[in-house]
Amino acid sequence: MIGDMATVFVSGATGFIASHLVEQLLDAGHRVRGSVRSLKDPAKVAHLRALAGADDRLELVEADLLAPDAFGGRLDGCDVVMHTASPYRLDVRDPQRDLVDPAVQGTRAMLEAACATPGIRRVVLTSSIAAITDQPDRGRVYDETDWNTTSSLQRNPYYYSKTLAERAAWQFVEERRPAWDLVVINPSVVIGPSMTSALNTSNGIIAALLNGTYPVIFDLTWAMVDVRDVAAAHVRAMETAAAAGRYVCSADSIPARRVVTLLRENGYDAYRLPSIGFDNPVGTWLAKLASWTQPKGIGQYLRTHLGAPLRFDNTKIRRELGLEFRPIESTILETAADLERWGHLRGRRGGTSDPLR
Repeated sequence: MIGDMATVFVSGATGFIASHLVEQLLDAGHRVRGSVRSLKDPAKVAHLRALAGADDRLELVEADLLAPDAFGGRLDGCDVVMHTASPYRLDVRDPQRDLVDPAVQGTRAMLEAACATPGIRRVVLTSSIAAITDQPDRGRVYDETDWNTTSSLQRNPYYYSKTLAERAAWQFVEERRPAWDLVVINPSVVIGPSMTSALNTSNGIIAALLNGTYPVIFDLTWAMVDVRDVAAAHVRAMETAAAAGRYVCSADSIPARRVVTLLRENGYDAYRLPSIGFDNPVGTWLAKLASWTQPKGIGQYLRTHLGAPLRFDNTKIRRELGLEFRPIESTILETAADLERWGHLRGRRGGTSDPLR
């Protein structure tokens, strides 16, 4: 669909996914204009300016998601828009202000700017599996036809923000009939090597296991995907003429016990990995009871996900975009090594813990 020298606008360019996306776009020969909150601190964008091809094909501009005309005039000359910017936190003080408003208003502002910019041919929106479900049903496999209908400001508000933002995008397209088309990528938990020292929420799951934040092995199953595959999905969604609709972007689902075992068997046994198993009916009951003592967002996540494996069908993205996923176990180990490299692990115990078998 897009030639070798397309100009692509990437919102939230310093983000975890977006940084890899910028790198892959530059590697593919495209020009990139990326938006950031502020350019006052050169250190925060240094990793982008250091990318191969950035000197002559990367431009950075400031944009505030909550500004009435956040992206007005910033898309001039662009062929494609990649809207990745959206807050990702489970616990916030004011869900409407901190999650819903930036997600929904930022999406609408981007689509309005795209409509006002001649030459835009496609908008690729980063959504989430959070817009598909916030409470898995045991035995069910979810796909692009499923929508989250249960989240609210009071229940899993992050999931609610992603659902509202994606719904707003599809409604915008239906009502306005723009010259460009919309393609949506719905990633699961995104992990992998980070380009900056910032610890994102998803990699924080692996850090929490290694740092002893999880006191026991919960009956949780995480649907996960490598950040580099998510970036590649966006690029292919741009370059594939027939791309259309939503795309579940999830490599595999993996139980917490398997993650702990994998880490323990691959050189991380001296960290504070949990060893007590709560991944059974009694443990799940106790964990749900204890979840009421946790911060609201974390407690809600535990109550809606404990004991219910989360699984997705990624057939569509593999068939239509030709995406092949990295093995998630390899990504978990790369993530652990990256966390160690950036200093996010609190140090090893004095001795080696008993192996989990």
